[in-house]
Amino acid sequence: MIAYDDFLRVDVRAGTILAVEPLPKARKPAYALRIDFGAELGERRSSAQITGRYAPADLVGTQVCAVVNFPPKRIAGFESEVLVLGMDDDAGNVVLVRPTFPVPNGRRLY
Repeated sequence: MIAYDDFLRVDVRAGTILAVEPLPKARKPAYALRIDFGAELGERRSSAQITGRYAPADLVGTQVCAVVNFPPKRIAGFESEVLVLGMDDDAGNVVLVRPTFPVPNGRRLY
């Protein structure tokens, strides 16, 4: 088990997807996302393997939840700055974790 303080070290924030492009060099199909996390954090980029459930046009304007305090990671020549959260369905496709109702960009999960 972990302590509540350990959970609080993971900084999960809401952000709105601004742009989506295929990530052609990725080993598994993925998108390059540009996400707005509000004035405090600004825009960040993420690589996400969510092509099985989502088309690029359907993602723009969608709010998602992401871990924003992991170090950047280089994926297929792309620098991913945040980890967009999701879980797989029965078919192995990633389903995004996102707010049910709109919240301000940058709002933290507690």
